[in-house]
Amino acid sequence: MSVADIRQSYEKNVLLESALASTPLEQFSLWFEEALKAGAVEPTAMTLATCDAQGRPSARIVLLKGYDERGFVFYTNYESRKGTELAANPYASLLFFWPLLERQVRIEGRVGKISAEESTAYYDSRPLGSRIGAWASPQSQPISRDQLEARTREFTQSLGEHPPRPEHWGGYRLAPERVEFWQGRPSRLHDRLVFLKNAQQQWANVRLAP
Repeated sequence: MSVADIRQSYEKNVLLESALASTPLEQFSLWFEEALKAGAVEPTAMTLATCDAQGRPSARIVLLKGYDERGFVFYTNYESRKGTELAANPYASLLFFWPLLERQVRIEGRVGKISAEESTAYYDSRPLGSRIGAWASPQSQPISRDQLEARTREFTQSLGEHPPRPEHWGGYRLAPERVEFWQGRPSRLHDRLVFLKNAQQQWANVRLAP
């Protein structure tokens, strides 16, 4: 079979304006809960797209660790590629894809660091190995596997059972300015409903052609 011949017909659901929640947070919550109930694989996985100072994009999968009316939270090494790109250009995009439900959610907005207190609270809740890993991995820098494992052993021995949160590791929050809900439909006539903030910082929605 040719790669060009691989295709899937989307026929499970519809997304109409009459069923849309009044805010993107409410609509995301509804869809996220449905993804959980449906048994979606890695329901918190989201593509994070950033750009450097020259506008060159990069993307990777990160995990959603919280969301509310302020935005969507993820954690990383502030000195990683994504961290340096966000320092140079604090705008980013998130993409959720739940193929089991034939749905996507695209979220765009400005990104900023969360408080040190929030970052520490989450860091302290992680498994010990993950906390040590935040110290051992100079994320996005060249390293051999032997070096990484040696650093892990060293920090495991030196930091013990209660390592403090490293200053170079913590959370970011993307404050949404545009949120698109995409529902797959037959014949590629998909539903695309977008929330946009108006001049009064209120949400309005519009349908886009697929």
